Amino acid sequence: MSAKGTYTTAEPLDWDEAISLMNRLFKDGNYRISLLVGCGIFFGLRISDLLRLTWHELLDEDTFIIHEQKTGKRRIIKVNDTFKRTIIQPCYEKLRIKKLDEPVFLSKIGQPYTADRLNVMFKGIRVKYRLSIKRFSTHSLRKTFAKRVYTMAGNRSEDALVRLSEMLGHSSTAITRKYIGLTQQVMADTYDMLAY
Repeated sequence: MSAKGTYTTAEPLDWDEAISLMNRLFKDGNYRISLLVGCGIFFGLRISDLLRLTWHELLDEDTFIIHEQKTGKRRIIKVNDTFKRTIIQPCYEKLRIKKLDEPVFLSKIGQPYTADRLNVMFKGIRVKYRLSIKRFSTHSLRKTFAKRVYTMAGNRSEDALVRLSEMLGHSSTAITRKYIGLTQQVMADTYDMLAY
């Protein structure tokens, strides 16, 4: 819980910074957290759903089905081939996983991570890796995914907002706009329109 009057909304990472963080964590031997960052930005799932993933889901097929814990909705997740080849498979090999039905995100003592523990870790990661955002948490990964999908849509960005709204379980595209920070950006741009 945060202190009264503080602003705690997670911010999305810039896509290149997120990819860099994932690669740097891997290089530093922090394989599971590297993989967590990757799964978060490539799948757009909530942390509660990411923490339920098994190696079987990530390795055996090109897609897997998840029933979202918060909404109960069924989602089919496609595993990006490049992500699988460059992060998932190498993490699996480095960690010497023996059981494919094992949860992916276990701590060094073999216990499943909790969202609270990961958010504490993410505060340290933000400082250690000098991330450009101030409010970095596990939810930043989902927001990074959403912002990337919107950005990559280009002139089809309105279609992307509709798809994202559905994927993220938002009741309107206005909520999705606010979620990925578009509303705040438009307001900031409005102030910049004024000249002296």
